[in-house]
Amino acid sequence: MTVETNPLLTPSALPYALPDYGRIRAEHYLPAFRQGFEEQLAEIRRITMARSMPTFENTMEPLERSGELLQRVSHAFYTVSSADATAEIQAIDEELAPLMAAHQDAILLNAALYWRISQLQAQQDDLPLDPEQHRLIERWHREMTLAGAALDDEAKARLTELNQRLSALSATFEKNLLADTNELAVVFDDAAELDGLSSGELSAAARAAADRGLEGGYLITLPLFTGHPVLAVLTNRESRRRIMEASRSRGARGGSHDNRAVLTEIVALRAQRAALLGYPTHAAAVTADETAGTPQAVERMLRDLAAPAARNAAAERAALQQLIDDTEAEPFPLEAHDWAFYTEKLRAARYDLDTAALRAWFEAERVLQDGVFAAAGRLYGLSFAERRDLPVYHPGARVFEVFQEDGSPLGLYVLDLYTRDSKRGGAWMNEIVSQSALRGTLPVVANNLNVARPADGEPTLLTLDEVNTLFHEFGHALHGLFSDVTYPHFAGTNVFRDFVEFPSQVNEMWMLWPEIVSAYARHHETGEPLPDDVIARLQATETFNQGFATSEYLAAAWLDQALHSLAAGETVDDVAAFEAAALAAIGLDDPAVPTRYSSAYFAHIFSGGYSAGYYSYIWSEVLDADTVEWFRENGGLTRANGERFRRRLLGVGGSRDPLEAYRDFRGRDAEIGPLLTRRGLDR
Repeated sequence: MTVETNPLLTPSALPYALPDYGRIRAEHYLPAFRQGFEEQLAEIRRITMARSMPTFENTMEPLERSGELLQRVSHAFYTVSSADATAEIQAIDEELAPLMAAHQDAILLNAALYWRISQLQAQQDDLPLDPEQHRLIERWHREMTLAGAALDDEAKARLTELNQRLSALSATFEKNLLADTNELAVVFDDAAELDGLSSGELSAAARAAADRGLEGGYLITLPLFTGHPVLAVLTNRESRRRIMEASRSRGARGGSHDNRAVLTEIVALRAQRAALLGYPTHAAAVTADETAGTPQAVERMLRDLAAPAARNAAAERAALQQLIDDTEAEPFPLEAHDWAFYTEKLRAARYDLDTAALRAWFEAERVLQDGVFAAAGRLYGLSFAERRDLPVYHPGARVFEVFQEDGSPLGLYVLDLYTRDSKRGGAWMNEIVSQSALRGTLPVVANNLNVARPADGEPTLLTLDEVNTLFHEFGHALHGLFSDVTYPHFAGTNVFRDFVEFPSQVNEMWMLWPEIVSAYARHHETGEPLPDDVIARLQATETFNQGFATSEYLAAAWLDQALHSLAAGETVDDVAAFEAAALAAIGLDDPAVPTRYSSAYFAHIFSGGYSAGYYSYIWSEVLDADTVEWFRENGGLTRANGERFRRRLLGVGGSRDPLEAYRDFRGRDAEIGPLLTRRGLDR
């Protein structure tokens, strides 16, 4: 293909270099990737063949400029492959996975490039560099060393084989999970089986069924995690059981979409790769370059939290069982599919609060405009204008231009709210264009959620959890939008994995701050604000059911560590048995509190970037809870506080050590006390 026939081969002429999705076709991607590979390798050769001794100007700067075409194509493609993975896109993804892994190895394992960077690393104290330039040398040297650049040629060849195979397996895992999640969506023939759903929820289920040709039926699609929002309201116990059973069987029921053999091979190959790199386990290799430092530090934290979480969950279970015994004509033992339903009954009894009924106050557009965007305006002076003239990768995605307080442009924000069969589960943020002063680019970031789309003419009413998710993911978006670095290596969310969730977890905290919730939580029919006493009761429930919530999360984090703490040669012969033993070892084996993700649908660690790093959510929450305390102590959601948080933490990306940046912001290291209080683990 030529630049005339392939729009990916030249920089986009659209504002902010947004990819011209109106012209891009699936057949354009692979040729553009191949040219991108060739161009970057040629750029690397020019660096390594220079006869002059290494300098920052002849090594690091051209290295950071290299791969511009490849990054442009990658961001455009991976945005689509996660949000609109048609069969054609999935086939490209599978073919591309080993090619991308081989290309990355060709750079990270390049001996000549490593030598040049090592020379700079050794003498950098004597070089006239600014702090970001010093860190760039340090990070490239560290990352290449951890990737295996110092290995001999035979070991590098084996490492490349492992990386390519692992990349292909990860693509297979995601493809299997998407297919099985779609196949296992639960069909109901009678609306009575879904008693408890609102009219809007019922219309969304009918629309989902109609979209699959199941006219007259109702389809409940499955989220990424084990549970399901509708379990909290469905009065029919059998319907709840069917949904939970479908969710927990994904990727582990035999057939062409079974992920058990895929994940066990991934675990084994990761252990082999770690041994090749000189680490006892994959977990040790991963944490060596995170703020945690070692798997032992992670294990200590998880064990310290697991005991009080399990204790609180046991007390919650007893209270729910008592409720069943007291209210049901024929009492039964509480099971996993009952937990959410009776938790809401107990919440209503204790706090006079029906969270399902709150959806009427959480109309999606108002939450976005008067909640998420307004909070960003209050803290950071941002404003947003929708750009309906710009092309997007799917009709369901929307584009907003983001402006600074002085009216200058900051970047673009893309929101893709609704679920569809071609979109992977969960919610996420990704960069479509990375900010870089070196390349002269401003950020374009996207948020994806999986909210059920109601029938035409019906309002989109969010659950409390979905409101929380929108605030959370927008925190990631802000991290990308506020990026203010020179080198693309440090842009946006390119930070340590166990720090990346920190900004998003801080942003979700504003959801129930009085000045924010009072603006967006208005009844979609009457416009009446959510009553103050209801908001107060919501805030009072902060620790309610936290034994369950913390336990299900910790169970998943522990499974991740257990799987990736296996040494080379150790295998997982029976996935279910391995999981049971691992959870028993930490006291989180309560059958009524299943792990948030079982291995066969644990996309975070097998097709995402969280392998041996799922602990990072609670690790980051220590910083988050401590930060929220700082805001409370210093006047709340003021422009001055927002500016301090932006300049000292959000904007620096990976250009500073994250804990050093945190100390600069907070004046000290984070303390764990606020987290324990928030989750009710201090009593």
